[in-house]
Amino acid sequence: MKFEWKIEFQVVEQKPEQVISEMPILSGVLNPYGVVNAGAILWFADVTATILVLGSPSASEGMAGFPLAISLNANFVSNQKEGKFRAVASFVKKGKTVSVVRTTVFGDNDRLIADVTTNHVAAK
Repeated sequence: MKFEWKIEFQVVEQKPEQVISEMPILSGVLNPYGVVNAGAILWFADVTATILVLGSPSASEGMAGFPLAISLNANFVSNQKEGKFRAVASFVKKGKTVSVVRTTVFGDNDRLIADVTTNHVAAK
């Protein structure tokens, strides 16, 4: 059995204390049940949180200071089969060593899909 994944997203708003991004639900992120794979939702939340901590949507390979996730806690409360997801990442704590980010992922009609908390440390 061959699986092909395709995830797309875009940052639609970026402020120093909040990043909002959107991810269209493409066939490449669906599980065999027909809803979005939990790993794709977690990836989307983590990347949105990482952009918040980084302060920029761009990064380079091996860069010093890249915010590595050191822990993730995810609560998946809903899902959907089509449309798009919106992730909103905000700081719980913006620290010099460790930053904590809460990212909420919403689906159609602002339905809560996932509540994700990530801790990030700057790579050396």
